[in-house]
Amino acid sequence: MRSLRESHVARRLAVRTVAIDDRVDLIGRLPEGEGVAWVRHGEGLVGWGEAARFDPGAGEGRFERANDQVLDWFEAADVSEQVNGPGTGPVAFGSFTFDPGAYGSVVVVPSVVIGRRDGVSWLTRIGEQQAADEAPPNPPPPGASDRVRYGGSTIPELAWLEAVARAEAAARRGDVDKVVLARDVLVWSKSVLDVRSILARLTARFPQCYTFCCDGLVGATPELLVRTSGEEVESVVLAGSAPRGPNEEEDRRLGDALLASPKDLREHELGVRSVAEVMGELCSEVDSSGPSLLRLANVQHLSTSFRGRFDQTLTSLQVAGRLHPTAAVCGLPRNSAHSFIGKLEGMDRGRYSGPVGWMDSRGDGEWGIALRCAEIDGNRGRLFAGCGIVEGSVPEAELEETRLKLRAMQSALDPT
Repeated sequence: MRSLRESHVARRLAVRTVAIDDRVDLIGRLPEGEGVAWVRHGEGLVGWGEAARFDPGAGEGRFERANDQVLDWFEAADVSEQVNGPGTGPVAFGSFTFDPGAYGSVVVVPSVVIGRRDGVSWLTRIGEQQAADEAPPNPPPPGASDRVRYGGSTIPELAWLEAVARAEAAARRGDVDKVVLARDVLVWSKSVLDVRSILARLTARFPQCYTFCCDGLVGATPELLVRTSGEEVESVVLAGSAPRGPNEEEDRRLGDALLASPKDLREHELGVRSVAEVMGELCSEVDSSGPSLLRLANVQHLSTSFRGRFDQTLTSLQVAGRLHPTAAVCGLPRNSAHSFIGKLEGMDRGRYSGPVGWMDSRGDGEWGIALRCAEIDGNRGRLFAGCGIVEGSVPEAELEETRLKLRAMQSALDPT
């Protein structure tokens, strides 16, 4: 790690953050190509270009390696800030694999970042471009794209139903408390899938979610794995789902049934327990509230929020690494659930259900769980959805839940 830091010390890349008068939609600022993004309720960060790229490799230590690589790079930069706060100065965006044994995690420091928080906008440039204070011009709007075709899943639906039945039987025997099983849907188009258009549709339809993009992984996650600001830390657990109703009365009935469902409350409690244990180890004070309902455009979830105060010095990325994988995306006990996933799921999740987000040079940042997302590569994509399997889970109902969750990305891919 020292050699990496010393190589950057010799050239001391300049990083400059200035305030700008910019009320334009952040996603609309992205140029052609993918870039990076983290946007919620119209605020957040978008960036493009690469001042640095890191490959943390595979293994349980990939989060600590990435943390060291990024902090070494930040330490070597010559930073000047007119605006100071979370997300100003140099920022690293990252996306990590679900499975520790899998390669494919990536961390990128974009050379240009535009951010907005509490109505204040700023521009950060790295390197020779840093002399210009004005924001870059708006890029041209995306062109028309061809329709998306669907090409099935890695494993057939019947095989996935059988996997769910086997996981439920294991939970009934007491071999495991919960197993999260995911499936994918493959898509392709005659034209390149335009990431900016996908992000714009996601932010419009799911403003309360964290719309993200990092190295081809695009989505809108409702689940905040961790947010840190100084000594303060937050996390949100979502587990237990129901559809939205066609009218207010039916919507309320479905929500009330979810809040009273023993099966969903059990699933939710397991997710809460996995986060509470880690937060208790890291914090001197922890408060939680829930479960309550989080209503999104196409689904509603049971939600519990945590707030704590660190009793040790940790970065947001280190906390994300400690929390991952929560019971919401893996199960409990963790090792047993992970083993069942490997035996039953029948696919490589890649970076689906892994941490995705950003960290600044203070170590502050926001990391979500990569849900409601797709891996985009040119004119091809892979969409993902998963469900928590506990005792009493019904395979057909779990399959329908994945279909419901997949609609988030399917609607974003539809050009009409």
